Amino acid sequence: MIEKMKAVCIAAQNSHKDELLGALRDLGIVHLAEKSAADATLLERFSALSRLMQELKEYKVKEQTELLSDAEFDALYSRTSAALEKKAQLRERLAALLLEEERLRPWGDFDPQTVRDLSKVVKLHFCRVDKKELRQLAENEEIRFVRLSPVEKSETIAVIGDPGANLRTGEFPLPEKGLSQIRKEADDCKAELEECERILTESAGHLKSYRHRLLKLRNAAEYSAADASLCRESGIVWISGYVPEADAETFSAAAREHGWAWMMDDADENDAGVPTKICYNKVTSLIRPLFNILGTVPGYREYDISFWFLAFFSLFFAMIIGDAGYGALFLIGTIILNVRMKKLTNVTLLLYLLSATTIVWGALTGTWFGLEGAMKIPFFKALVIPGIANYPEYFDVSSTVAQNNVMKFCFGIGVVQLALACIMNIRRKICGRDLGWVADVGWLISVCALYFMVLFLVIGQQVNLAAVACAIGVGFLLVVLFGGMAPDKTFGQGLKAGLGNAFTAFLNTISAFGNVMSYIRLFAVGMASLAIAQSFNGMAAGFGGPLVIVGIAIMVVGHALNIVMGFLSVVVHGVRLNLLEFSGQLGMEWSGIAYEPFREIKQEKNN
Repeated sequence: MIEKMKAVCIAAQNSHKDELLGALRDLGIVHLAEKSAADATLLERFSALSRLMQELKEYKVKEQTELLSDAEFDALYSRTSAALEKKAQLRERLAALLLEEERLRPWGDFDPQTVRDLSKVVKLHFCRVDKKELRQLAENEEIRFVRLSPVEKSETIAVIGDPGANLRTGEFPLPEKGLSQIRKEADDCKAELEECERILTESAGHLKSYRHRLLKLRNAAEYSAADASLCRESGIVWISGYVPEADAETFSAAAREHGWAWMMDDADENDAGVPTKICYNKVTSLIRPLFNILGTVPGYREYDISFWFLAFFSLFFAMIIGDAGYGALFLIGTIILNVRMKKLTNVTLLLYLLSATTIVWGALTGTWFGLEGAMKIPFFKALVIPGIANYPEYFDVSSTVAQNNVMKFCFGIGVVQLALACIMNIRRKICGRDLGWVADVGWLISVCALYFMVLFLVIGQQVNLAAVACAIGVGFLLVVLFGGMAPDKTFGQGLKAGLGNAFTAFLNTISAFGNVMSYIRLFAVGMASLAIAQSFNGMAAGFGGPLVIVGIAIMVVGHALNIVMGFLSVVVHGVRLNLLEFSGQLGMEWSGIAYEPFREIKQEKNN
């Protein structure tokens, strides 16, 4: 349920500004209407500390339970920041030294300064040449050179004087430092890197203190933003916001206690800034982690579809994964996760639900890791509904009939979901005295008729096309005549608006046909997953005897890949059907603003 909001405005004397903000933060129920940006310095500190924490999380060390004092933390943070910056510089320096060492190693260890001193008397150029060039140089009387020891099977020479254009081979640049000095500097870099790693490892043990400081900075930034959001004039400060209707009395009592001047009223119908607060119950709270991941928030005046989203998403998940064996693996993994976390959370409860529905759907279709042999086990075979079996030959059912039944079921789910959206719209508009509910009746008729049209086109089922066409025509007519109705319009104005949008209604009817058709993706993706599992099983079956380990590896890798692809399909298809097809029929845009009251955050949010 989306909780009703009250718009409030609070005013106080400028001298009581800090008291006002402190009291509002302690109250923790006022969502600020127009929130300004926080102090840039605080945001920079928050960002820097967050980046540093991400680096420290790579070090798997035991965390200290005691919090550091502010002075101790500041000293640790300074050391850690310096060590992290120095580590990056040392790594870059070490890479350069190692490359230089690799270049110089074939030439051996020598003192470049000695060579430079010698070049003041006799100018020398060191070069690598092949045997052909060496013979040509030997025949050239203009070039004098001394032959040196070979370097990596290449001839090397020291040319005396300037070779000019006679030498095509690139010259070996004389290094600034010798090989032994470079190696010593590389060893020093490694030693300093070890010291940096020691500091970072030590610092990683105080992640609890880092999280505590990060929380303080976050609260400071929130307070700074609230302070910047205050309006000031003539010694008075005031701020606007929203309070849940259930907390209105709590706010009124606090306002009287602190002596604020305040005003409260229902949120304006045209106010697009009203935040959305969803009141989840024990069932609908299971879908909350998914909403948090997707970042979706319904508009204040839209629907809370948490229950329906959860119900249909669970079914979509089961049909897309489609394998009871995979569902059993999910269940085992969830149990292990639950034991390690030592408590039930919305995440684990959702995983339990998705695992259970996957097992049920896979058992009903007879799919266990894509193995046909599972149907030879009486218990597994007894669980199957023959009409939708993935191995229908074991039940004297043709594969065409079984597949058509699954497709009819998919289309049926689509019609039920879209019809539910129409019914929800009808109910809301009737309660709001909006004659536009008749248009939603038209959509309901059209969607139901389109279901039979889809069956005729996709699986060739015989239907009364004349009756279907008439139903679609009646639905379209109702949409055109009543689609422009609204509580603030007369019947004539609404009729004119509806007729003006007749072409749009025609396009939307075609779109509704596409929406019903799109539910076939549940069948298609489920069948693709089964085909992939069967292919890997077939590949693995070809390895017997001493190569059986190869077959096992193929099965493990293949099924793991199939599961990953299944999860991606759930995101692409399972979520889409709820957020686009169903929500589109409801008229939802998911453009809401999450209710985030001004308050002191005690700890990071857990789902």
